[in-house]
Amino acid sequence: MINQYEIGGNEVRIDASEAIAAIPENRTMLVEKLTADEPVNPETVNGLTAIEQVFAHYKPQIDVEFQNGEGLPVKETFHFQSIADFSVKNLTEQSSFLKQANTEKEFYDNLTRQLRTNKVLQRVLENPDSRQALIASLEALGAELGEKE
Repeated sequence: MINQYEIGGNEVRIDASEAIAAIPENRTMLVEKLTADEPVNPETVNGLTAIEQVFAHYKPQIDVEFQNGEGLPVKETFHFQSIADFSVKNLTEQSSFLKQANTEKEFYDNLTRQLRTNKVLQRVLENPDSRQALIASLEALGAELGEKE
């Protein structure tokens, strides 16, 4: 085969034994600030070849301030030991505030589902007398539970 060259072109020979391998396209590079404070003297850390080693070296954590229903601040610290710790489930497991909020959310979701699908409950709530009787029994139950605490 005869190569055709244009004026001003340079021949670039392909070397079959390249020393640099192409990075596979299914890789992700993670660049993130893993400490809350700025370093006084930035350091280069060598030898960290796995994400678990990076987490073990830097021990990332963050202080978060939530606001409860009364408007008061609730401070919590989240610790991260792997990428999985950033998921909603794992963040909720680390936080008593988020656990309580999740429990309340599940309760209200269940209540909403019951109000939409439970035909007997819908009939009770439609009648003013039966609705008042239900409210009275729920208040009595709440008072009884409050006494046991």
